[in-house]
Amino acid sequence: MFQEHWQTVLSEKKSQGLYRHLRELQSPQGVHIQVDNKSCLAFCSNDYLGLANHPAIKRAAIESIRQDGFGSGASHMVIGHHRQHSLLEQELAVFTGRDRALVFSSGYMANLALVSTLVGKSDVVLHDRLNHASLLDGGLLSGARFQRYQHNDMSSLRSYLHKFAQDPKVQKILVVTDGVFSMDGDLACLDQMSQLCAEYDALLMVDDAHGFGVLGEEGRGTVSHFGLSQAEVPVLIGTFGKAFGSAGAFVAGSEQLIDYLLQNARPYIYTTAMPPSTAAATRESLNILKVSNAAREHLSNLLSYFKQEMKLLCSVPGICSLLPSETPIQPIVIGDSFKALEISQRLSDQGILVGAIRPPTVPEQTSRLRVTFSAEHGFADVDRLIAALKIAFEDVL
Repeated sequence: MFQEHWQTVLSEKKSQGLYRHLRELQSPQGVHIQVDNKSCLAFCSNDYLGLANHPAIKRAAIESIRQDGFGSGASHMVIGHHRQHSLLEQELAVFTGRDRALVFSSGYMANLALVSTLVGKSDVVLHDRLNHASLLDGGLLSGARFQRYQHNDMSSLRSYLHKFAQDPKVQKILVVTDGVFSMDGDLACLDQMSQLCAEYDALLMVDDAHGFGVLGEEGRGTVSHFGLSQAEVPVLIGTFGKAFGSAGAFVAGSEQLIDYLLQNARPYIYTTAMPPSTAAATRESLNILKVSNAAREHLSNLLSYFKQEMKLLCSVPGICSLLPSETPIQPIVIGDSFKALEISQRLSDQGILVGAIRPPTVPEQTSRLRVTFSAEHGFADVDRLIAALKIAFEDVL
């Protein structure tokens, strides 16, 4: 019975162009990599500042392993909370301008923990329609009433806030959004959202996984980009696996928030802590990230150059479109899943890796090439990508 169901689902995914494959990375993460025994130029990593293979970060991890060992050995609440975790949390609190921070082993776990702990069956959680899957899953796990408002549509958000604020059966309202939307690359309207949440006494939670390191003063993220404080965005989440070039995640907020999570967040309480060396490496990432203004400026110049060149390729209406984005995430919408896959394969044949993103990750008929940039890319790399895209488009579209 189970095997028959599995085979049916797998066959359907293949027939719909939604089947996924793993690639094997055989080199350190970077712009020029070795994948499946082939040298490639990669435009598909979230390593926005090129820190994943940074020598200083590797040294920090190695030195920590020498001093602290490798495994953490237990959950944070038992005996797995190492001095390196405490130091990282203190530094993150200062960096984000918040009272306190709490480190998690992954961004997915942090989002499950936050949403499921902050709301319950008598509450409502409001999600942007394009929020990351981990945020949506946290809402489902919580048991709260679940509603998705239209993407970045403040009138849609206001209407739901007004509706549930008037409902006597609703105790608390949590509004959850990405800071930078991972598949479209655009920013949440955090300034307007914070005002709406204050008006309706709702709690605002922002997952800024793709904003940290790239946006705001010293890379402090989307909340910094909008000049918002802890009072205006009480719950802030960030991940280390993107611009930090490391692994894990954190939540930052008030002393009371962090204490509440420590006492009640099951995905935190019942999970083995990340290795101390990962925390030590992330501390070094944070030090580098804060002084990476030249890298962020170079990244901005690369994006401007790419968008200028893409205007020519996407000049024919209906063939493809480059979504408006000021971040390293530059999505080229193709529409059809099979065509997106075929273009991605044609690029791979030319030694360039760009991911084809398909439903259910993105809405139906919006399959796309998700081009992501790193500060390690050069203008010659962009020229090579543009030339390869031109050939692939001519062959497929």
